[in-house]
Formats: sequence, C-alpha cells, structure tokens
Amino acid sequence: MVDWRIYALGSALFAALTAILAKVGVADIDSNLATLIRTVVILVLCALAVTMRGAWAWSSLSPRSLRMLTFSGIATGLSWLCYFKALQAGPASRVAPIDKLSVVLVVLLAAIFLHEPLTLKVGIGAVLITAGAVLMAV
Repeated sequence: MVDWRIYALGSALFAALTAILAKVGVADIDSNLATLIRTVVILVLCALAVTMRGAWAWSSLSPRSLRMLTFSGIATGLSWLCYFKALQAGPASRVAPIDKLSVVLVVLLAAIFLHEPLTLKVGIGAVLITAGAVLMAV
C-alpha cells in the first residue's frame, strides 16, 4: 500500500496546478460558472475512478456517513465558489497562501472536535504557516 504522504504530496501538487489553471480559466467567465465546469469534470473523474475500482457499494453507506459527506460536499462547494472568486479578483500567488490557512483551521478543529493531539511541534508549524500566509498576502 502506498504511504499516505505520497497522496498528500500529490494533493499539494494538484492543488497548485488547480490555482494556476483556474486563474487562467476564470479570466473571461463568471467565477461561479467556472466552478460548475470544474465540478462537472471532477464528477466525471470520480465516477470513472469508482467504476474502475468496482467500488459502487451504496449498501455500505451508513446514514451518518451520508450526512457527513453531504455536509462536506456543501463545505467543499462553498470553498470552491469563494476560491474561484478570490482567484478572479486577486493574484494566485497571494490567494493560495490565504486559502492554505485551512491547514491551521484543520489543526484547530481536529483538536476540538476529533480530539487529535495538539503537540508543540504541530502548534509551532501552525504558527509558522499562519505567519507565512500573512507575509505572502500583504
């Protein structure tokens, strides 16, 4: 099995490409339409991945999982709408660092709601991410 860090690095790489490609893509159209187009592409890509893995196991989906994934989808959609509007109005090199403050918020929310440990190392990292985002955004 591939280490989770490889997937996390892939996520970072593709998120970086998303910012650059989206910045160019939203230049001449409404940011909400751009988000819709991106979402349709993602839907097709995910459906293909599920099909290729034979993972259409709807019966294994609990009501709690469905509820949480629905709320997550709403949060994702709102995040994307805000992100594309920000990219349309501002420079990608300044929008992306502010967007990555989500890392700091995840650390805080994971400590509060998931009871994940907030270690000194993680705390220092969160402070440094915050400082970097502020420096890059000003």
